[in-house]
Amino acid sequence: MKRTLGVCYYPEHWPEDIWADDAARMVQAGLSWVRIGEFAWQRLEPQSGVMDFGWLDRAIDVLGNAGLKIILGTPTATPPRWMLDKHPDMLAIDEQGRPRGFGSRRHYCFSHQGFRAESKRITRLLAQRYGSKEHIQAWQTDNEYACHDTTRSYSYAATEGFQHWLAQKYQSPAALNRAWGNVFWSMDYDDFVDIGLPNLTVTEPNHPHVLDFYRYSSDMVVQFNREQVVEIRAHSAAPIIHNYMGRETSFDHFKVGADLDIASWDSYPIGFLSDRIEGSPEHKRRFLRQGDPDNQAFHHDLYRAVGRAGGAQSDAGGRWWVMEQQPGPVNWAPYNPAPLPGMARLWAWEAFAHGAETVCYFRWRQAPFAQEQMHAGLLRTDSADAPALAEALQVSQEINALPEVGTARADVALVFDYESAWAWEAQPQGADFDQFRLAFSAYRACRRAGLNVDIVPPDCGDLSAYKFTLAPGIMHLSAPLRAALAATTALIGPRTDTKTEHLSIPTPLGPNVPSLNASVVLTESLPPDVGVPLENGGKFVHWREVLEGEAPVQLRTNDGHAAIIGDKLRYLAGWPDDATWDMILRDLCADVGLTHHALPDGLRLRDTETHRFVFNYAPEPIHWNGTEIPAAGVHWQTL
Repeated sequence: MKRTLGVCYYPEHWPEDIWADDAARMVQAGLSWVRIGEFAWQRLEPQSGVMDFGWLDRAIDVLGNAGLKIILGTPTATPPRWMLDKHPDMLAIDEQGRPRGFGSRRHYCFSHQGFRAESKRITRLLAQRYGSKEHIQAWQTDNEYACHDTTRSYSYAATEGFQHWLAQKYQSPAALNRAWGNVFWSMDYDDFVDIGLPNLTVTEPNHPHVLDFYRYSSDMVVQFNREQVVEIRAHSAAPIIHNYMGRETSFDHFKVGADLDIASWDSYPIGFLSDRIEGSPEHKRRFLRQGDPDNQAFHHDLYRAVGRAGGAQSDAGGRWWVMEQQPGPVNWAPYNPAPLPGMARLWAWEAFAHGAETVCYFRWRQAPFAQEQMHAGLLRTDSADAPALAEALQVSQEINALPEVGTARADVALVFDYESAWAWEAQPQGADFDQFRLAFSAYRACRRAGLNVDIVPPDCGDLSAYKFTLAPGIMHLSAPLRAALAATTALIGPRTDTKTEHLSIPTPLGPNVPSLNASVVLTESLPPDVGVPLENGGKFVHWREVLEGEAPVQLRTNDGHAAIIGDKLRYLAGWPDDATWDMILRDLCADVGLTHHALPDGLRLRDTETHRFVFNYAPEPIHWNGTEIPAAGVHWQTL
């Protein structure tokens, strides 16, 4: 499939007499797709039941007749003000019991059945009107589920929904009490209607109570999305997409993706560096105008796996896009520097190298008003070219010149599990234990070694096609995953298979994986300035476990305990620092015959079926393998 570029556009923000010129300039810039409509509910329905589709009809015709393919968004992320008069209890309630008020966006509770009905209704009306329209080539459901911490609502609607969900799952209060261990602190329930939400308790709530509420909240996102998909599919054969976010784990993206055709995500590398990614002050200064060298790639590989959950797929993964690509300074991070020249091009090519079909820049023209007026676009507010427009044109020209570069299956698999993220959020045992952060630390090490990675879900099945698999921090292994790991070269841990599905400590102690004679008998979390030294000169940080068992010891701590135990299947008894991760991967690569590259700081590789791409995130040129890659530069060569 040919790689393409697109842009996000808001015709309702601009005078109608400039739409045609905007469309022509988009085509001249090499853009093929335009996303519209995802925030336009008030303009589509100014009063309840009073519809105004005329402006959208004209916008679709102008853009489509110019040769652009349209992604039409459902506008449910921004319910109009009149909606609150109709459903005053639809607002989400935060963990402190405060309503999330009107005045921005995402001010709804996923559990509220009245709003769910309104969401289905507006989606149905759009699908009926535009489902057979030739210019509508794709759909987007809602916008950025979970953004602004909105997955979990502590409302009355959520309480009722959670009680019903628990009744369906456990069938009797007695079964729930056993699963949750409610004998502790006299927490037994006699009836499901007595169970509240796990907030505003005197001290920490019971961990399985919290975990089940997180599961319930994720299921509500899945249901909300599915309801829109059903409405669209009844009237349209165009693919359906959702635009996920970076470092967002509050709902199961694999389950949402199972109902969609294409996964996409919104990539803001510089905003995420300061807002969502851990790193030393030196690291953040070095990559201030480029973004973390591994964050974008991690999410590309994650959403390729999410796309595989529902869309057309190959051995290398599913269909996925970047729906919003940062073109310049954003408005929402603590600090908002501009990208280095070349980064808008580099980010797009990195997405394509990881298998993206389309990269859409956000947005076409910078808005001169409201909350996002300081967010750059491809055009300035006065319609002059912004710096990223020339880079987008360059990418479009390069796409036409470069033959297709299909996505190849990676050599390394990394298991990522949303439910484990919820488990360790419910029971972190250490202030900085975070599932995403742990998985990302393993992924970063793979990238430093020049390895291609496929991120896979916990129900991935057979892993034998990979040279080795990493499974850090997976709370509870399913029987198929346990068998798959036992049948291949794999490194699991820390904190893998050490709890039951109800967050209890299992008997026998975990991990309970065939062929691995080892048990975790003690754990400790460590403050940031404390580490556990290892024999090789590295150390464990954040987390350390003590193991018992007769499996061979591969590495020890300085105090004599096993740090890595096992043979083909190994258990890692702590959270390695970067140097230790690098050593671990050197050993694994040597064992399975993979090349470990030890790349210069900021240089990253990605191999496709036909080409090797080299990306330089560093602020200075890097010489590698006889080639100079400029700062913020991209180089590719035929394999």
